[in-house]
Amino acid sequence: MANIKFKHQGIQLMQEGLFEAPDSVMLDAEQHNISEFNFDVPINGTVYGALLNFKGAYAQYEGQLNDDPYKAPPKAPILYIKPINTYIGDGEAVPMPQSEETLSAGAALAVVIGKTATRLEKSNALDHVAGYTIVNDISIPHESIYRPAYKEKARDGFCPIGPWITERDSVGDPNALKISVYVNGELKAENNTSNLIRSVEGLLADVTEFMTLYEGDVLLVGVPEDMPLLKAGDTVKVEVEGIGVLENEVLDENQVAGGKRK
Repeated sequence: MANIKFKHQGIQLMQEGLFEAPDSVMLDAEQHNISEFNFDVPINGTVYGALLNFKGAYAQYEGQLNDDPYKAPPKAPILYIKPINTYIGDGEAVPMPQSEETLSAGAALAVVIGKTATRLEKSNALDHVAGYTIVNDISIPHESIYRPAYKEKARDGFCPIGPWITERDSVGDPNALKISVYVNGELKAENNTSNLIRSVEGLLADVTEFMTLYEGDVLLVGVPEDMPLLKAGDTVKVEVEGIGVLENEVLDENQVAGGKRK
């Protein structure tokens, strides 16, 4: 069992429970099926993402990094922000822009900060972690890592988060978690956080060297290579070992308002 914290939709108060894989939550000494819950976004801080932190994702760009406009491989983490308009919860709908035919899934382990983190050392970085959740970093397919791809990554509903926060001490080693992506029930991609270039604690140390992370902020440790493309009508499920399952449907943007089907 894993200790979890979650929100019901429409209720701001966080609740605590126990998750027993694959589909059971213990709440107030009573066992419930996950289907009984409508989970809300479980975080209230800023979501930061890190690009090219999986070995395979880096390898796909490595041959370009000495050319214009990059001129050299990055020496520090390449960060971006998923703003609050992108946040939706488990079970809510991702809007497919009418101008697009496909979207890219972006399965990510998300580190939830538990206390102010500045200039951390790798040896104590995980002490500042409250727990972990799952993010599907949805984006319009694009190639640029030079300029922030706000138009492609910061659209409404492009950051499903949840379904809950699994407390840090319920997760054995965050650097050895299997990540699986299913589309319409079919396994489309699989990876593991053992393939990170910067480990979870290493990324925290490098990021907090130049910027402070506050309680409630979230740091995505990276998106693996070869993530599946999604089209309207698809259901995408991201599973992170020991954390849980995040599932969302992709719908035409005219069918969606605030993550809900109209």
